[in-house]
Amino acid sequence: MQLFYLGSDVSKGYADFVILDSRKQRVMKNFQLDDTFEGQCHLYGILNQFLADYSEASLFAAVESTGGYENNWYNALVKFQSTLNIQTARLNPLGVMHNSKADLKQNNTDKISAQSIAEYLITHPEKVTYQQQDQMASLRKQWGFIKMLTKQSTQLLNQLESLLYTANTELLAYCKNGTPAWVLKLLLQYPTAAKLARARVPVVSRIPHVTSERAQELVISAKRSVASASDRIIEELIAATAKQILHLKKTINEQAELMVKECSIPEVDILKTFTGISDSSAIGLILEIQAVERFKTVKKLASFFGIHPVYRTSGDGSSGFRMSKKGRKEPRQILFMVTLTAIRSNPLIRNIYLERTEKGMEKMAAIGLCMHKILWIIYGMLKHGKSFDPQIDIKNRQRTIQTKPADRKDENRRFQDYDSNAPISRRQNKKRLERKQSHSVNDTKSGINAPVPEFVS
Repeated sequence: MQLFYLGSDVSKGYADFVILDSRKQRVMKNFQLDDTFEGQCHLYGILNQFLADYSEASLFAAVESTGGYENNWYNALVKFQSTLNIQTARLNPLGVMHNSKADLKQNNTDKISAQSIAEYLITHPEKVTYQQQDQMASLRKQWGFIKMLTKQSTQLLNQLESLLYTANTELLAYCKNGTPAWVLKLLLQYPTAAKLARARVPVVSRIPHVTSERAQELVISAKRSVASASDRIIEELIAATAKQILHLKKTINEQAELMVKECSIPEVDILKTFTGISDSSAIGLILEIQAVERFKTVKKLASFFGIHPVYRTSGDGSSGFRMSKKGRKEPRQILFMVTLTAIRSNPLIRNIYLERTEKGMEKMAAIGLCMHKILWIIYGMLKHGKSFDPQIDIKNRQRTIQTKPADRKDENRRFQDYDSNAPISRRQNKKRLERKQSHSVNDTKSGINAPVPEFVS
């Protein structure tokens, strides 16, 4: 395995970088980046490409303690550890200075300082402490554990539904929108319709959330049940399955509460300010996004989520733009649930959804548009480290509406405009007339001056 060392000399507002090999030879000449979002994105792209070129390599990076100026670069490099084979350290500048003096270096520039930091990593590896553990490693394991339990619970619920269809058919009417907890607790005592038919109404009504009226209704339905299975084995299977589901749900809730309680990621608190993003959704989104610096533009983040539009043509000849749905489905599922919640509870997103559906857009297409809108908002919140403010989005939309789009000229016709005397076909003449009309149409007719929906608190 090849070992490489990244030295970073941080100044106020920018930093100089260099990469050396284990023989202290430069493998990438010095480069300088500004301490901005774009600068961190460039650094991620450079390191990602470097490690792609050296697939079996490990990269050790370090910055000097400079009174706080190094924090942004250090935190960015630590975030990169989740996706890149890199380890990051913060060095005492006194040790780097004495090591440089021992090498009898006469000059001192930013480039030389960056190289001295990398050389210190090579010369004194025993004195360097790396931030080896991913800050979100434990959180990611807990999130995966909850997902595994949820998957097991779903599998057991599907099995339970199959058993109830033949053993306690009428109970399925109460499980159309999920299986309530009271149904599971009822099945612990009365797994089959035959057993429920012999139950006493006052005893059944002792089950939490089962009123006397519902208990009487359940017993009457069980007496007229069409269920065909009532043997001892089926009873045991249903009761055991219900017990296991209840246990899994309890464990899931406990782990979710612990995950929220122990989570101390600032980005999670920022995302939770958006109405529609819950604690678990915020954690899930951050675990998927990891570091927003990975995505230079919001379009790249949209591609990562698989919600960017692509042009498709179906077999019957219809065509149009559709959501790509490429990549991993987990982040897209989280964003979908966030969007459904935001449409109900967030006035900004609800107004956008209603505006589109009233104009004739299909509901699922409008939801997809809202997903894309929410992702833009999330990107802006994480990029600038600011809480959600609906007025910012409204002002941005108004500024976009008021900005009159510049006329787009056809690059192919840059040497000559369309000549009306050209001997063209009727079809080509029709296309040119349509193009001319589209350029001269009034802005209001095109919906450019349409008002922005007001935010209702």
